Amino acid sequence: MQTIINQAKRFLRDEDGATMVEYALMLALIAVVCITAVGLIGTNANTMFNKIADDL
Repeated sequence: MQTIINQAKRFLRDEDGATMVEYALMLALIAVVCITAVGLIGTNANTMFNKIADDL
């Protein structure tokens, strides 16, 4: 029983898991921002090319 308590205490003091989760959340946020930016740029470029094609 004492070993389980010691392992639980060690787990709560260990910050490696929390750091890994923080990095994963930051990576997910950056990925969402990049995907959104690429989608908006693609839509705007498509609109611009269609406008140019219509003007020609």
